[in-house]
Amino acid sequence: MRNHEVTQAHPLLNSDGSLMEPGWSRKLVQTYSRDRIRAPKFRIKEWDYYLVLNEDFAGAFTLSDDGYIGLQSVSLLNFKEGWEHTETILNPFPMGRFHMPETSERGDGVYRANRLHMGYFIKDGKRQIRCRFKNFYQGKDFSCDIQLEQPDMDTMVIATPWKEKKTAFYYNQKINCMPASGSMRFDGRTYAVTSETAFGSRDWGRVGGTYDNRWYWGSGNQMIGEKAFGFNIGYGFGDTSAASENMLFYDGKGHKLDDVEFHIPADSYMKPWTFSSSDGRFEMEFQPVLDRAARTAAVLIETDQHQVFGRMNGRAVLDDGRVLEVKDMMCFAEDVHNRY
Repeated sequence: MRNHEVTQAHPLLNSDGSLMEPGWSRKLVQTYSRDRIRAPKFRIKEWDYYLVLNEDFAGAFTLSDDGYIGLQSVSLLNFKEGWEHTETILNPFPMGRFHMPETSERGDGVYRANRLHMGYFIKDGKRQIRCRFKNFYQGKDFSCDIQLEQPDMDTMVIATPWKEKKTAFYYNQKINCMPASGSMRFDGRTYAVTSETAFGSRDWGRVGGTYDNRWYWGSGNQMIGEKAFGFNIGYGFGDTSAASENMLFYDGKGHKLDDVEFHIPADSYMKPWTFSSSDGRFEMEFQPVLDRAARTAAVLIETDQHQVFGRMNGRAVLDDGRVLEVKDMMCFAEDVHNRY
């Protein structure tokens, strides 16, 4: 059944390591347990990612244990001045020693090394990102203390298998529309984050048994009228015959979409993109502003990433047929190919 919704709580994986119930859900109703994965430790990927974004700047934060390698990174993007910097610390073969939380609903994620101290904390329905990165760029330090409000609302959760491998799976939650407040500091400047103009998004992912993956992902948040609107679109991970990961969010409720296709110019990521949908409910034009591009190649490990930030314009249709006009929404869409 296409876009099968999972509503009953149970373990994510069967005893043989296969997905118990492929599909999508509004919460993490399926319970992830690393002990149930039937894949080598170097093929288990666990990441926790936050993006805090407004019209003028953004901060992106990643804690990850990707089996072969750990990637802990911070990005600062300045859209008005047209620059960005990403600094990454690599850890060889972490394979579970970071003890990433098995749910995004509780548990702290903390990384401490010589240059980077970063933590994600959850308390009283709020999320906090705290970070200090020594010698982040040009000998200058970066720091942040940001709080995200998480009201009671739907999220996008997807559980996807692979046809080629019974024990491979992708389990992912996207949380949109979290009002953000606090600040980031770099090079003598304070980037003030206020809940009137900034939202945070959360990408919590757990993957077992894959090596070569290419995916497309886009996300954004905006006030439309007096209500928060957001979207999550994407594809590329595994067999999506049970469900897509495409969803609209409006006033705390999720509205499920079918397939969305990214139309990216072949000769430049900075030329205008378009997005089309099989159900006609997500039709958008995207004008790029900044390409956060990164490439790494080292023996078994290769990454080629283009996270493109820009402004989205178009129409989104809710489950009840209401049409929302999206105007100049600062958001991102990405094309990423990883081999590790």
